[in-house]
Amino acid sequence: MAAEESRYLLGNPASDSYPRVQNKKLYLATFAAVLGPLSFGFVLGYSSPVIPELRKINDPKLRLDSNQASWFGSIVTLGAAAGGILGGYVVDKVGRKLSLMLCSIPYVFGYIVIISAQNVWMLYFGRILTGLASGITSLVVPVYISEVSHPKVRGMLGSCVQLMVVIGILGAYVAGITLKWRWLALLCSFPPCIMLLFMSFMPETPRFLLNKNKRSEAIDSLRFLRGPHADHEWECRQIEASVQEEGLNLSEFKNPSVYRPLLIGVALMFFQQVTGVNAVMFYAETIFEDANFKDSRLASVVVSSVQVCFTAMAALTIDKTGRKVLLYVSGIIMALSTALFGLYFKMVLPNQNNSSNLDVWFAINSASPGTPTSISWLAVASLGLFVAGFALGWGPVPWLVISEILPLKARGISSGACVLTNWVMAFLVTKEFNDFIGFLTSYGTFWLFSAFCCLSVTFTAFYVPETKRQTLEQIEAYFRRS
Repeated sequence: MAAEESRYLLGNPASDSYPRVQNKKLYLATFAAVLGPLSFGFVLGYSSPVIPELRKINDPKLRLDSNQASWFGSIVTLGAAAGGILGGYVVDKVGRKLSLMLCSIPYVFGYIVIISAQNVWMLYFGRILTGLASGITSLVVPVYISEVSHPKVRGMLGSCVQLMVVIGILGAYVAGITLKWRWLALLCSFPPCIMLLFMSFMPETPRFLLNKNKRSEAIDSLRFLRGPHADHEWECRQIEASVQEEGLNLSEFKNPSVYRPLLIGVALMFFQQVTGVNAVMFYAETIFEDANFKDSRLASVVVSSVQVCFTAMAALTIDKTGRKVLLYVSGIIMALSTALFGLYFKMVLPNQNNSSNLDVWFAINSASPGTPTSISWLAVASLGLFVAGFALGWGPVPWLVISEILPLKARGISSGACVLTNWVMAFLVTKEFNDFIGFLTSYGTFWLFSAFCCLSVTFTAFYVPETKRQTLEQIEAYFRRS
């Protein structure tokens, strides 16, 4: 798809089609749903304050060595990958609402296992369960929000998914400063319980109901979401026109209207991870320590606060600027910052060409007189720039775009494939990062990330459609036409 072609690819925008809509209950339904990503954020943030505590704990059965600590942090991604597969099946079978309610069970049960843990394997099992719930959440919530929203606010509400994730991470970091690991696990179990309570009063999405031939229930859902004065019949007819009554079979993945949005979604998830976000965050505490920030936990709070601020900025501007503009700006900022990271490591470790031991570098770093303090500002600036850039675009936008472009009849299985790609790549980048550094050196690895950031901008220009102010039906119609 040519870049200029995608600018106006979806016909006339639907910005004037919802003049009498009331958004209060739509915002309430979105709030109930994004308690899931908040729970997901607490899962991701939980390991950072807890691992140092578990490495020093008196009980030898619970004490983590460096390898176990690595697995405690990363095993969540394996659970989430499984959750993506399970969620892709469940979301089309039992619906978006019930899928979201059910995923609160592994969240809570996982934290119960962690709180009652007697050995490291129970800690792993609890993390896998919370990871499983996180994978289902990361699939279901964007779909739910995109299907209940109208075009004027869908971008803003869809971006709230990533905003709540980073708020959850920040919440875990802040709470972890004062709470012990078991009390922190107890606190983390509250958001999924509240989500279960709130979602029980929210409607199923009208698109799912119409796909199941439940028209009267779909009208009731629209009446709740749009208020009494909107034209519910008109919107219902718009949705019905694109609903495919026949079920999905594998042969339909040969159809460009099904496989093209799927490939775009998978590529977006791939680029989100290979741009190096997990690697950069892996280095965050060490970078702050080298810059003479004494409390690395407080530094983590600072980094998360930057994420929250810039993700909120993306949510507030995305319906005005469009999705592609934020992806361009974000990709360019990340390319620049990862290139600066590479320059930093090249200057700090000029003779360290093939070591695969990360600890050696920072031992050398600390031993180099004057070097860390003299150019540590470069690492801190690169980190801040990268976190801001990622939060502005490549953090929230891919999740929003895949929830918009995937066709209704294949939304479950296609979303599952996208989520699986994301979490498998997150696991591989995190676990194999050390090997990359041993093979490419530290600066070579970060320059590789910079190259992927440049590729992500090119991919966005030629293949990602602009979906601003378009209904889901218009987006689906575009892929059918092309």
